[in-house]
Amino acid sequence: MGHDSGRGRRSKVERLLEAYDLEPLGSELEAAWLGEGRERQSLRSLANRFNRALLVAAIREAGMDVVDGEPANFYRLLTDDDVSAGQRVEARNRLERGGVDVERLEDDFVTYQAIRHYLTNVRGARYERGDDTEQVDRERDSIDRLQSRVETVVRDSVDRLRNAGRLTVGEYRVFVSVELLCQDCGGQFSVGDLLRRGGCRCEQDYSNS
Repeated sequence: MGHDSGRGRRSKVERLLEAYDLEPLGSELEAAWLGEGRERQSLRSLANRFNRALLVAAIREAGMDVVDGEPANFYRLLTDDDVSAGQRVEARNRLERGGVDVERLEDDFVTYQAIRHYLTNVRGARYERGDDTEQVDRERDSIDRLQSRVETVVRDSVDRLRNAGRLTVGEYRVFVSVELLCQDCGGQFSVGDLLRRGGCRCEQDYSNS
């Protein structure tokens, strides 16, 4: 798996798809962005999907032994703003011991702008409601980051109390959920569901009236 230095000026995503032997992923990204036969995914979600695929390919090439779900957790530890410096260093060291060139891998990670350039300029994909959708995606990303920060704060607090002997708890998971209740139609939705739906039941009531 080497970087391609020839064949002219191709986009970063194109070069990485070939370098990591992930060419079929290109059409999958386009279909997911356009929502063909599935729920449409945002450019930010697709960038994360692409980067996780790079990480999995790097782990596979290195022959590193991992358990189910571990690559996704490695990606979170490498990229999440709310991960502590110690956790990030530990994840990097574990990957490097497994033979993964983490520095090169992180250089290869792409932004959502790179995905947009690839889909629109290289593949010629177009989504008519792109501007509206991107605004919703940005707000959803902001909410997701806040929820992730709350989860991290809760986990750190519980760990400190447990380590100090002030709290007894076994292996645990933290769930953070924010829901909205529309007082007009009575519909109750998680923030993510509401944004994906594009509205509550009031919209249906109005369209049927």
